[in-house]
Amino acid sequence: MRYPIMNNFFKIHDNLLRNLSPSLRRGLMDEIDWNDRLIGIKGARGMGKTTFLLDYARENFGIGNRKCLYINLNQLYFTTESLVSFAGEFVKQGGEVLLLDQVFKYPNWSIELRQCMELYPDLRIVFTGSTVMRLKEENPELNGLVTSYVLNGFSFREFLNLKTGLSLQPYSFDEIVSNHEQIAPRILEQVNPLDWFQDYLHHGYYPIFLEDKNYSESLLKTLNMTLEVDVLFIRQIEQRFLHKLRKLLYLLGQRAPGSLNISSIAKEVDTSRTTITNYLKYLSEARLIKELHREEETGAKKPAMIYLDNTNVGYVIQPEPLNYIDVLKTFFLNQVKSRNEVCLGSRSQIAFCVNRQYQFCIDEKMSRRYRPDRYYAIQNMRSGTRNMIPLWLFGFLY
Repeated sequence: MRYPIMNNFFKIHDNLLRNLSPSLRRGLMDEIDWNDRLIGIKGARGMGKTTFLLDYARENFGIGNRKCLYINLNQLYFTTESLVSFAGEFVKQGGEVLLLDQVFKYPNWSIELRQCMELYPDLRIVFTGSTVMRLKEENPELNGLVTSYVLNGFSFREFLNLKTGLSLQPYSFDEIVSNHEQIAPRILEQVNPLDWFQDYLHHGYYPIFLEDKNYSESLLKTLNMTLEVDVLFIRQIEQRFLHKLRKLLYLLGQRAPGSLNISSIAKEVDTSRTTITNYLKYLSEARLIKELHREEETGAKKPAMIYLDNTNVGYVIQPEPLNYIDVLKTFFLNQVKSRNEVCLGSRSQIAFCVNRQYQFCIDEKMSRRYRPDRYYAIQNMRSGTRNMIPLWLFGFLY
């Protein structure tokens, strides 16, 4: 490999770090064991995976340090040069950490990553990929080698910290359930989360709100790119079926949350039941919808209920006024499911069962008769008591 080529990649790396806007330090940065040799960071499109890699490089190495190099494998250079030989040249020049973005754009990426691990024992690689990728199931050569993590969108806590400049800390689900009467007042001494809650529901989940004032239009483009690239390309679906995927997502957006008649929706989309079942799985993997099962049917192919993945998606897909209680349920599911197991509630009044233990009702205000065997997540509540917990507090899980 010619040295000027490597120098050019270092120049690109340094320019990216130099022009990197100040951003929120994601909590995932401290959850990763950076000593692992092969780390995969999965995330839906628009979650900020590129920024995450660059933040890591800036924080741990800085500009001009040639021990770390960020590479986008979408570069045309890699259509003729192998990743293995590039990594070898990098190591020869004293390199230690390669940050590989959009790894799925490179053919045989998993095989060459394994070769890199075997040939260069002092090299560490961190790569990003779509949540549609099944790292270990479809790439057995990585079993025992890769440690994978998921980068989610901004939690409500992260959004609050961005907007207020505070450094509010996260809490586990069990801490919130057990100690919310002590936790909420400590937060309320610094900020009233309800002042920011509606903004978050509409445009706070995807980091793109930091970059573009026309958030809804940008998010719509992101959703379409997710279908066209992450789903069609990775799942190897022919382009002519894109309109069916888009139609299915729109129909789900109109009906979620709700149960599905697979046969009926297959007729509307003009495809088979099997195809709809597969498409639902792909949309779920792409973090556009969430499939919810009953507790006793967690292994079933057909979900008991379909939700949109997050509230921001709902406002883009369904411009008409949304059912507000459904929006609140979507918020709870999105925030809680990132760190916990969530199943469909056992009764019609109970929305969710969390970790096979906690039965949760979600509402705008405490209008139901209180029952001590249930938990209540209430939207307009600043601080709670007993089993009645402010809904906003479940945005502090990460």
